Amino acid sequence: MPDQGGSRQNVAFPSNGRTAHGYLARPPQGVGPGLVVVQEWWGLTTHVATMADRFAAEGFTVLAPDLFGGATTHDRTEAARLTRELPVERAVEDLSGAVDHLLALEGVVGDAVGVVGVVGFCMGGGFALLLAAREGDRVAAVVPFYGLPPDPDFDYRGLTAHVLGHYGELDGSIPMAAVDEAAIRIGEATDVRPEIHFYPAGHAFMNDENPLGTYDPLQAATAWRRTLTFLWGHLG
Repeated sequence: MPDQGGSRQNVAFPSNGRTAHGYLARPPQGVGPGLVVVQEWWGLTTHVATMADRFAAEGFTVLAPDLFGGATTHDRTEAARLTRELPVERAVEDLSGAVDHLLALEGVVGDAVGVVGVVGFCMGGGFALLLAAREGDRVAAVVPFYGLPPDPDFDYRGLTAHVLGHYGELDGSIPMAAVDEAAIRIGEATDVRPEIHFYPAGHAFMNDENPLGTYDPLQAATAWRRTLTFLWGHLG
């Protein structure tokens, strides 16, 4: 069923000759490194906006693009349909437009100038890796949470970002062997050696809205601390 809360859009930005939308959250001090947050297959929900707000509170300027054009849901069948109908290339173009928009914003600063970080959840974890490979040196750090590219044979050449991955040992949708294989492929195609963490948890263990009943506050807190340390270490 549709999410009655609707999409949390509050900003528009150009993307590949059209207008894309998303949720922008700024840090209290007004300046900070740029960070793209990529939604789960539920859409640009309140949870995604809350994650953007949390990162902003930690000092990042955050943009979460709306890849579903305003649609949100908490129904698995509907989420699967929205994901199937989303052209991968268009999604990556919108994410690339988000990088452009972030880097053009006043107040997006850090030790690493002209780059951003990317964090993605579920479907967004896979898109985060696709975006990092497409954008090359413009993405300095990428953090996929329980997500991989749709194509298991994806060519990671072009990826130069540092990679921190968070995955659940009990995740039936993304086996640990698939994560290990992706890490090997990244290492073979690039100079990047991903830092991968497995948690005694299921899929979407970070999502405190708990649509799958798999939220794990202890593992989520650990992954959150690791993510902040990683991002600040590479974005400054």
